[in-house]
Amino acid sequence: MHVLVVEDEVKMAALIRRGLTEEGLTVDIAGTGEDALAMARSTAYDAIVLDVVLPGIDGFETCRQLRVEGIWTPVLMLTARGALADRVGGLDGGADDYLTKPFSFVELLARLRALVRRGQAERPTVIEVGDLKLDPAARQVWRGESEIELSAKEFTLLSVFMRNPGVVLSRTQLVEQAWEYDFEHRSNVIEVYMRYLRRKVDNPFDVASLETVRGAGYRLRKDGGR
Repeated sequence: MHVLVVEDEVKMAALIRRGLTEEGLTVDIAGTGEDALAMARSTAYDAIVLDVVLPGIDGFETCRQLRVEGIWTPVLMLTARGALADRVGGLDGGADDYLTKPFSFVELLARLRALVRRGQAERPTVIEVGDLKLDPAARQVWRGESEIELSAKEFTLLSVFMRNPGVVLSRTQLVEQAWEYDFEHRSNVIEVYMRYLRRKVDNPFDVASLETVRGAGYRLRKDGGR
C-alpha cells in the first residue's frame, strides 16, 4: 500500500510515517496542501491521510481540488477538530472517512485498510446544464457536440457554476471555491477569468449563459444559455 500523508507538524508526520512503515506500507509526506496536490497528480496513491489544518490551502480545499481534478484516491481526513460541522464539511468536500485527533494508531491503520479494500470512489457523472456538459473526471467540457478547451483554472471556475445553476455567486464565493490560494479580493482576477470563459463557452456559440448580476456577482443560467 502506497500512502500519502499530508501533515505540517513534523513530529506527527514522522510518527505516522514510522508506524505505517513498520506495518509494511510505503509512505510519502507532504507538508502543505499545494505539495499534496502536486504529488497526487504525479503518483497513483492507494490512500491519502489528509490533515485539515495546513499552511496555505487547508485540507478541505485540498480534498475538494483533488476531486475537481478527477483524482479519486480514498481520503482519510485527520484533524484535531471534532465538531460535527467539520466532519460533515470534510465528507461533503469529497473525503471518504474522518478521524479526530488524538487517535489510536491501530484505528488509523484499520481505517486505511478498509478504504483501500473499498477502492476508489466511483467516477462522478457528467454534469449537464442545458447543452453544456462537464465531465469532472476526464476534465472535459462540451457545448452540444463541440468540445471546449479550457485551462485548469477556467475548468475549475466553470465547474463551480455548473454545480450551482441559476444561483448568483459573489466574487468572494468564487474565490473561495475556485482558487487554491489567498489573494487580495480587490484584484480583478474574477472579472478576467469571466471574460476568458465567455470567449470560450458563450461567444463562439452566440449564447449568453454566464450573466453578471449587478452588485451581487455572477450566475450560470439554468438553461445553459439556450
